[in-house]
Amino acid sequence: MDVLIFAVIIYGFHELWWGNIKFLKSFLLFNETAQFLAEQVFIASSWIVENIIGYDITTKATTMYFPDNGYIDVNTSCSGLKQFYQWTVLILLFPGPWKHKLWYIPAGIIVIHLINIFRIVALSIIVMLNPDIWDFCHMWILRPFFYVVIFIMWVIWVEKLKNKRKTKRITLLQRTGYQQVR
Repeated sequence: MDVLIFAVIIYGFHELWWGNIKFLKSFLLFNETAQFLAEQVFIASSWIVENIIGYDITTKATTMYFPDNGYIDVNTSCSGLKQFYQWTVLILLFPGPWKHKLWYIPAGIIVIHLINIFRIVALSIIVMLNPDIWDFCHMWILRPFFYVVIFIMWVIWVEKLKNKRKTKRITLLQRTGYQQVR
């Protein structure tokens, strides 16, 4: 049942997001936040591509240009903002203790941001090594990877955090030898 609730929340939010994207873009704060996040992803991923992987790239605004005319533009749709909102809404709507939600939501946002940086770095490697598969990897591997990570974090929520207080109580009762009479 929990997986069904997860799917309904994720899919429902996805439909709401794309159904209202023009409305959302009419707000300056939305646009500025998406642009800020895209710039942060660009800064981190271009630094990794240049300084750790060692590719010789040039940058302009939020675009990385590679030798042989390949490029990656990290625009507002690459910001991770939708996934941040999805994660937040998922955990807010899903049952569980608020004291855990208060730290688990920001922790999940950080993980999603790091995954987004990884995604752009991976796409950069693909541009250099095999640009013919870039579209396929972008659309069918690395975009869905966000949802794999969100699902794993949600499973951790359900299995380890959602009912943590109940689990502690049951464990304490079992240790003391208390048995509930029915």
